[in-house]
Amino acid sequence: MRVDFEALSRTRLKSMSQAGEEVLDAFRALGKAGANPVAQVLAHQGKFFEQDHYPKGDVYDAETASQYYYHAHRGETGEHGHFHTFMRAKGIPSGVQPLAVSTAAKRPRGKAAICHLVAISMNRAGLPIGLFTTNQWVTGETFYSARDAIGMLDRFRIEHVHPCLATNRWISAMLRLFRPQIEALLRRRDATLSAWLQRYPDRDPLLDEELEIISSTRIDIDRQIARVAALRRSPSRRKH
Repeated sequence: MRVDFEALSRTRLKSMSQAGEEVLDAFRALGKAGANPVAQVLAHQGKFFEQDHYPKGDVYDAETASQYYYHAHRGETGEHGHFHTFMRAKGIPSGVQPLAVSTAAKRPRGKAAICHLVAISMNRAGLPIGLFTTNQWVTGETFYSARDAIGMLDRFRIEHVHPCLATNRWISAMLRLFRPQIEALLRRRDATLSAWLQRYPDRDPLLDEELEIISSTRIDIDRQIARVAALRRSPSRRKH
């Protein structure tokens, strides 16, 4: 996936740099206990079953309305599982409406509204390897436009200690570190959905099970941090 890093502002690069430090700090803290983000959400949860949410009951910050859970069902892709991240109704800006598309899909509204932001693929070593977006039927979300979902990204923060403070800080920082890729994925999701509507006008796009993972990209934490650092050092960076 092509992302124009040169177009990023100093402010955005600073935020990404700080997020990179938080991601590494979280890994260091977890590593001292011989753990990783996946191990922490699976700890004390009993036998692991594909499709089940971990930890049980999901992780929800009532103050920020941010939510995530981990599960697995795509072993053929080379991942162990993935984190789904969401913004609940309380954190959705006033006046923001669901994506206007004709569909029979049951889309939660009002206080039950929920916006899926992005999913983070993890390998068996507990390291992130990719990001992706999904169709409405996959998570049962309300489904907001890319523009509106992007507007919610900065609101995502899990600040309490359940199930693990380091893991919560890690996942919150991941959405800031990879903000450019997430924005690009959400825009590609909408473009792909629009093209799908044109190609299959008689099929309900949000319920079409042939359209599951709408956009995806591989990621590398070290490479992302190094690229941000190099851009911040560049004398040609302008202030804006």
